[in-house]
Amino acid sequence: MSRKLMLALAATAALTACKRESTDAPAAAPPASTHAFTADITEADFAELVKTLASDEFEGRGPGSVGEEKTVAYLEAQMKRIGLQPGNNGSWFQDVPMVETTADPSTVMTLDVAGKPRDLKFGTDFVVGTRTGQPEVKVEGSEMVFVGYGVDAPEQDWNDYAGQDWKGKTVVMFVNDPGFHSGDEQLFDGKRMTYYGRWTYKYEEAARKGAAAALIVHDTAGASYGWDVVKNSWAGPQYDLPAKDDPEPRVPLQGWLSAEAARQLFADAGLDLDAAYQAAGQRGFKPVPLKSTLSVDLKSAIAEKTSRNVVGVLPGSTKPDEAVVYMAHWDHLGKHEGEEGDNIYNGAIDNATGVAGILEIAEAFAHQEPKPERSVVFLAVTLEESGLLGSKYYVAHPTFPLEKIAGVINIDAMSVAGKARDFVVTGYGSSELEDILKPIAAEQGRTLRGETSVQSGFYFRSDHFNFAKAGVPALYADGGEDLVEGGIDAGKKAAEDYASHYHGPSDQYYPETWKLDGTVQDLQALYGVGRELSTAGKWPNWYDGNPFKAARDRMMQAAAAE
Repeated sequence: MSRKLMLALAATAALTACKRESTDAPAAAPPASTHAFTADITEADFAELVKTLASDEFEGRGPGSVGEEKTVAYLEAQMKRIGLQPGNNGSWFQDVPMVETTADPSTVMTLDVAGKPRDLKFGTDFVVGTRTGQPEVKVEGSEMVFVGYGVDAPEQDWNDYAGQDWKGKTVVMFVNDPGFHSGDEQLFDGKRMTYYGRWTYKYEEAARKGAAAALIVHDTAGASYGWDVVKNSWAGPQYDLPAKDDPEPRVPLQGWLSAEAARQLFADAGLDLDAAYQAAGQRGFKPVPLKSTLSVDLKSAIAEKTSRNVVGVLPGSTKPDEAVVYMAHWDHLGKHEGEEGDNIYNGAIDNATGVAGILEIAEAFAHQEPKPERSVVFLAVTLEESGLLGSKYYVAHPTFPLEKIAGVINIDAMSVAGKARDFVVTGYGSSELEDILKPIAAEQGRTLRGETSVQSGFYFRSDHFNFAKAGVPALYADGGEDLVEGGIDAGKKAAEDYASHYHGPSDQYYPETWKLDGTVQDLQALYGVGRELSTAGKWPNWYDGNPFKAARDRMMQAAAAE
């Protein structure tokens, strides 16, 4: 049966009832392995973990799927083998409630310009979804308005929404920040993406304004990934926390327009897309009517499910009530039924490498002498690919009070390109955790540096960000761009190679090309940071001027006053 037909039938069924499913059933037995793990962080151990997690047997580790059952069972088995203890009140798991929404891919979006309707094709011209949990969301004849970058930032004296009532309208906006295409380094952070540049923020702001629909115009430079990544990421089941577990506002309909579809839309309205980019990056920008209306009847299959964070802990020897957290997301994009060719999105680098990394570090801590004074938590979270939802839920329901967490070390999409002369810290210049990492890296002959592609907003795209927003100092670092073998050019080539596999079926384990000596070096350095943090009395903070420092200061002051 074709995937299109399967989803259409599922959508029809969803119109009459919503199904509740649970992962309360016993987890599937993990696959057998003859590999003999060692106490050290090694290439062989790391490779075995990645090979298993990224195998077709795990079906792309989709939340709520058979792949999840195999994944969480495997993680539980590995944590037991290492000698960790269950980290959530005697359980290895933290249930994360989720709503699974699968949009009908036969959905048509109709744009009507002056009585001349034009139909757009799902996947080719646009993608769209809903976070409402409703099996049908209908938008008819909604006025379309171009709102620049869709930003309302009082501290920047910037409001793309000023002067209008947005109820019932469809807002069309660019990805990234006003400074990105303007060439003005003083506008926002210039090429460096701020949180205002993230697509998640833009949908939330559209919801706050009362819009009926929000569409982001894709461009590869601004998004830092091509249209295929958008199409693949929005295909099949999409996951969300139930509205009651998420305080952030939700627009009824949200999605993306391809660059080609957007260019035609602007042309039909008598506008030039390139000129619009220039205008949107100027102070004083005003919303521009697109002389068009949008109509969509989106039907979706809705199912309430439960996914799982996996939590293991090594209790501290003297301060077991204080903690250091290592984290990585175990989920990827699953198996796309009915898709021709290879339809398993294995997610080897993203993020079997990160999960393998925290397990290797856990092994090192378990054999460490003396034992860590503070507890060390190893947290494998779900639903990162759906908007960092597993970590968002954990931060709202932590197993240690946030003020008792000395720091968080996040591992996501590790480099497999070999040893480097540098060590990339995403969001470099954020917290005093970097002061701990710097001498450790120096002992390896490496210097710290920030990410080159500051426009990509990587700091806002991984699970540490939920801890950061809450105030807990968090470090996201791995890999380097100046490789020992080949220098900067080789580093760029490795990055380009990974980009060609990102969020596609080809993100698989390639033992013949991966160079894991650098990966091991990264893990040893990150283990060193946690080892320092696990010493009682160390409370690193954010650097002065960091937007998250105020939350940490309030948190720690309140704890001290108790």
